[in-house]
Amino acid sequence: MSMFAAISFILVVICVGVYAYLRSRKIDTQNSDGFFMGGRSLTGFTIASTIIMTNLSTEQIVGQNGQSFVAGMEVMAWEVTSSVAIVILALVFLPRYFRYGVDTISDFIEMRFDTFTKRLVSLLFIFTYVVSFLPVVLYSGALVFNKIFNVSEMLNISDMTAVILISTVIGLVGIIYLFIGGLSLSAHSDSIYGVGLIVGGLAIPTLGLIIFGDGSFLHGFDKVVQNTPEKLNSLGAIDSKIVPWPTLFFGMFFNNLFFWCTNQMIVQKALAGKNLKEAQKGAMYVGTFKIFGALFLVFPGVLAFNMLGDKVTNPDNAYPMLVNEVLPEWAYGLFGAVIFGAILSSFVGSLNSTATLFSLDFYKSIINKEASNKQVSRIGRLVTVLVGVIVVIIAPMISLFPQGLYAVVQEFNGIYNMPLLVLVLVGFFVKRTSQLGAKVMFILHILLYALSKVLITEIHFLYVLSVLFFVDLLIVMLFNKWKPSDEFDFSVNYAKVDITPWKHRYLVGGIIVLVVIGTYVLFSPLGLA
Repeated sequence: MSMFAAISFILVVICVGVYAYLRSRKIDTQNSDGFFMGGRSLTGFTIASTIIMTNLSTEQIVGQNGQSFVAGMEVMAWEVTSSVAIVILALVFLPRYFRYGVDTISDFIEMRFDTFTKRLVSLLFIFTYVVSFLPVVLYSGALVFNKIFNVSEMLNISDMTAVILISTVIGLVGIIYLFIGGLSLSAHSDSIYGVGLIVGGLAIPTLGLIIFGDGSFLHGFDKVVQNTPEKLNSLGAIDSKIVPWPTLFFGMFFNNLFFWCTNQMIVQKALAGKNLKEAQKGAMYVGTFKIFGALFLVFPGVLAFNMLGDKVTNPDNAYPMLVNEVLPEWAYGLFGAVIFGAILSSFVGSLNSTATLFSLDFYKSIINKEASNKQVSRIGRLVTVLVGVIVVIIAPMISLFPQGLYAVVQEFNGIYNMPLLVLVLVGFFVKRTSQLGAKVMFILHILLYALSKVLITEIHFLYVLSVLFFVDLLIVMLFNKWKPSDEFDFSVNYAKVDITPWKHRYLVGGIIVLVVIGTYVLFSPLGLA
């Protein structure tokens, strides 16, 4: 990395920080609404950017391209099919969350079931974020950053020291971001990093195809289609280790619904919208983005297979090596800033949700029930710093579990993702619910899921989730009939902002779903494969 690249990197990071700070100064972060929910002021574009950047981290950019280097386009299921879940978020979930005036998913669980179940859900979220998600984001981010930009060589230190240094810097910048400006500061910086990620992300495969095609983009693409048509098939075999095709309609679909419609760190950004209309627009932008996300999260792996072939010994090096191959020297600093932004915003996004859940669900409701808005916001800042520091310390230890990091996070979510999804859906559509049923279902699910990890290890976890979703639903519905504990009036309205829906929501949602189907046809034996 040249001196010019280093300077341009630092300049971009500082400029984005200053811009975001100036944009977010209007929000009073001394009260809890301002600190945790961005003062409910975000517009569609900002919501979309901050959701995309919270979701996208380097372990995906590198991990998914590494997987597609080996298995081809079937990896795109993680990206493309999520668009369908995001359309459902906009049409079904957001109108209800807004109407019931909730700040956290667990608020809604409490409204329909009871406080015990709410705290269990909050605790599981906090535990997942602190123990697996946040450290993985920091560690894998630092690893990738070092791989692409050779920080260890530049500073003449070992790789491990470089990773610790980078993750500490990103961690500290993230803590400062949240401490100063809460959710709105990170959301405004994401709106610039988000644009940078789309431009930079698409530039890599575009430049790669031009180089591969000896100066012609189309010739390069044609060569990929001719050389490796089997890599362009998006339908995984029934016994595929990555995404078996039958799970697209069940386990993968339910997993997507959990992640996009009931996961605090994603939904919180939409709930910070100035009204329902902006939140729905934001979700539809994300849905559109996720379809094209496959072009820079999955396709470069296939391109690296064609261009670099045997040079790549470890699939996870496919993307960093492709970047080193195609990126012009002067662009390193800019691309570095975008990658830095991607790691930073995933870190900040989940750190903010952790602080929100603790402050609202535990501090305000158990520790200090009389706490003023100012006190809750102050505790939020304190938790942000504490958790941030803990995570920065845990992150380097992840190197002790090098294999299958991303899979561990995905599979750990299996402990609570289906029960939570079932409870939210039942809460939306069933008048009479059972508090006992919710608890029994949660306990049984954890037991069954743990057993599946021991007894049927060779069966893909998405198949397991496909079955458990229906088992969980059955248990809850039986208890609702047999031992209902309360009845809910669906006509209540606790909305904190205007809940007039966006008038084009059905049209745009329909187009997104059609494009998803079209993308699957294109990358199938009927199309390019």
